[in-house]
Amino acid sequence: MIDVSTLNLEPFILSFKLASITTTILLLVAIPISWWLSQSRCRCKPFIEALVSLPIVLPPSVIGFYILYALSYNSPLGAFLQEQFDITLVFNFTGLVIASCIYSFPFMVQPLQGGFESLDKSMLEASYIAGKGKFTTLFRVALPNIKPALITAIIITFAHTVGEFGVVLMVGGSIPSETKVASVAIYEFVEVMDYRQAHIYSVIMLTLSFSVLLSVYMFNHKHNRRIGIQIDRG
Repeated sequence: MIDVSTLNLEPFILSFKLASITTTILLLVAIPISWWLSQSRCRCKPFIEALVSLPIVLPPSVIGFYILYALSYNSPLGAFLQEQFDITLVFNFTGLVIASCIYSFPFMVQPLQGGFESLDKSMLEASYIAGKGKFTTLFRVALPNIKPALITAIIITFAHTVGEFGVVLMVGGSIPSETKVASVAIYEFVEVMDYRQAHIYSVIMLTLSFSVLLSVYMFNHKHNRRIGIQIDRG
């Protein structure tokens, strides 16, 4: 039995805060990009798709290193922000958000792109014939018809951000109430051989992760069953 009164909830609160902000930003950014990727026949499309998917195959240490360098004072961007605006983006929460957005980007884009690509083309053509523009077609026709893909993208991105370790550790370090998220806290418990606390934190993360995935699959199965019933009745 976990004694909540002695449990430090700050790392979990920080993890959920980071995941919420990251998911919101990525949703706004990924919708138009996913829509363009699903509709475009541009020759550069494979290059952009490979670039978007790169964080999936790259080791977190590689991504974390380049993000750390790009945001640090040693890079032109980091030096410019520090000298001109006195903005520091490493070892603080803002830097974590930027790093998380880059690392979790494909987990938002790919489900949305797949959802858009699965749409009936005649539905989109009918919208265009009716005089609706691309913006209206996207938000009034396309998005309402890819709810499973939309929910999946949001939840998977949120869960992936909560579970980040390598990138957030390299970019944010372990500053209490600032950058010390739950995954970093577990790592530190293991380092000092406090396996009891590591076990408690891990069980909480495991339970939350499983609950998130279960909710996604239950929603999709329920939606697919409803669609199947409608088709049978039709």
